[in-house]
Amino acid sequence: MGTSIYPMKHTDAKAAPSRFLYITYSKYENDWNSLPHIHPFAELFYVKDGEGSFVIEGEEHPIRKDDFVIVNDGISHTEKSSSSRPLEYVIIGMEGMRFSFEGNKEYIIFSCHKEQRDLFFYMSAMLTEMEEQNKDYEVICQNLLDVLIIKLIRRANFAFEVAPSVQISKECIKIKRYIEANYVQDITLDTLAELSHLNKYYMVHAFTQHCGCSPIRYLCQTRIQASKELLAHTDYNITEVAHSSGFSSQSYFAQCFLKSCGMTASAYRKSCRKNHR
Repeated sequence: MGTSIYPMKHTDAKAAPSRFLYITYSKYENDWNSLPHIHPFAELFYVKDGEGSFVIEGEEHPIRKDDFVIVNDGISHTEKSSSSRPLEYVIIGMEGMRFSFEGNKEYIIFSCHKEQRDLFFYMSAMLTEMEEQNKDYEVICQNLLDVLIIKLIRRANFAFEVAPSVQISKECIKIKRYIEANYVQDITLDTLAELSHLNKYYMVHAFTQHCGCSPIRYLCQTRIQASKELLAHTDYNITEVAHSSGFSSQSYFAQCFLKSCGMTASAYRKSCRKNHR
């Protein structure tokens, strides 16, 4: 019987200082308006299938199956799906570190076609752990993330550094993502307090401290951003735009839009069409 022994060499290598926040799986079904947004933490974005584009700081980059996108904290981004080949993707949120990419960029996009089976194994395992939430699932997810990061660094040859400490509660992240996904619905402070299982007044204080504005202000900003997309890219009338963006009335929408953008919705639409001529 042949035996091979590989003793561990002692080095100064340290684990990546990441902290696992969440993982989501999504498939585009023509029911999601892509809105640019910013997180105070980094995101890992894996395209499981389909194609589309990833918009970073207003610049579009084509993405397709087996592409991997890593975006540092504080960078505006969103994804857009092809209607003929819908995007199917996994997103991981993590804090505690920033990545250093070539050319001082705050993001990287690369194909991991050759390694996709290996990398997706870790993401699938994290999804399963989060869904089932068996004993010590948090520890397993954190360790899987650490291995995934090292695998990605091997593949794309970039480095990381410890990020400034930013304490983001899971409750605030949950509220933020809920607003982004459900801004068309009737959302109240009571709704968000029930979602986060927090006292309503404490929830408002915590969200404002972590995100820089109140939950209702963030909801209004999200709706305004959605209305701007509709004004620029559809022929909906103003009443339809207001309703589709989640505003209870055209008059309230007009008031919020003017205050936020410094012009009326009609003037904004005219400026968009003038710029695209």
